[in-house]
Amino acid sequence: MTESKKIYTLAIESSCDDTSAAVLCNDKVLSNIVARQSVHEEYGGVVPELASRAHQQNIVPVVDVALKKAGITKDDLHCIAFTQGPGLMGSLLVGGSFAKSLSQGLQIPLIAVNHMKAHILAHFIQEEGFEKPKFPFLAMTISGGHTQIVKVTSFFNMEIIGETTDDAVGEAFDKSAKILGLPYPGGPLIDKYAQEGNPKTYSFTKPKVDGLNFSFSGLKTQILYFIQKNTALNPNFVEENKADICASIQYTIIEILMDKIKIAVKETGINQVAIGGGVSANSGIRTTLKEAEKKYGWKTFIPKFEYTTDNAAMIGIVGYYNFLENNFSDTSVVSKARIEF
Repeated sequence: MTESKKIYTLAIESSCDDTSAAVLCNDKVLSNIVARQSVHEEYGGVVPELASRAHQQNIVPVVDVALKKAGITKDDLHCIAFTQGPGLMGSLLVGGSFAKSLSQGLQIPLIAVNHMKAHILAHFIQEEGFEKPKFPFLAMTISGGHTQIVKVTSFFNMEIIGETTDDAVGEAFDKSAKILGLPYPGGPLIDKYAQEGNPKTYSFTKPKVDGLNFSFSGLKTQILYFIQKNTALNPNFVEENKADICASIQYTIIEILMDKIKIAVKETGINQVAIGGGVSANSGIRTTLKEAEKKYGWKTFIPKFEYTTDNAAMIGIVGYYNFLENNFSDTSVVSKARIEF
């Protein structure tokens, strides 16, 4: 396996409502373009049909901009990586179909990528000031659709050792925000208000779940009843106490996550911990993980902000390492809304 040659990878990510294309030279990102869809805000969540239509409109210009910003042409490419799943089926099909067609037209390898593995391997993108984890390490992938603890022993060997039994942590943030009357997407707004509040003002019970698994549905219900009870007594309760409510919700969610990762470190003996996924952009989680590094002697890895939310650069880094091993897909590969890890 040689890494001395310049390998140019075009990556396409279309799993949800962001259309993204990136160009990598080996493990370095030359461009990472993301077209976001604001149409879903008025619906309070992503509408799959609208998302796939927007991908169809965005994918050609996004890829064009990514190539131009990288300073190369399509003829310089060595491979094309795309998100196979998991995600919204219509959205995945747009990205997958485009990637297949382009790889056939250019007669270069096609590489299908698991979106969740890409969140983990985003840590291997070469970035100044960011250290790469060493194998083995524990990865906590936290997003709108997933909450997992993964034991990572190589680029191609990963094992889920804990996951949510119901709702994902990102959904817990967004649904809590909706209960508080905050607009979609609400997770970042809870983070914003939490920074101004006291996390110990209100107490929420953490769910009891065996092993390394998580549960967030009960917490959401608890928050709903708490808000209903207090707004019945004071209609202005949320507005008058928004910062403290958000801080208390965020504190509880972070405690749930940290309780499990502490058990995982103890059980595996691995004290390298990396986070990934959209919720890893949360300032409270980032701060708490850095504090744990000092408190417990862990080595922690937090991705660059632009690699936390859905983006093609993380798809590209997986594509690059698969290219080095000649792990290619053929055009019969199918997009999957749910995909085996």
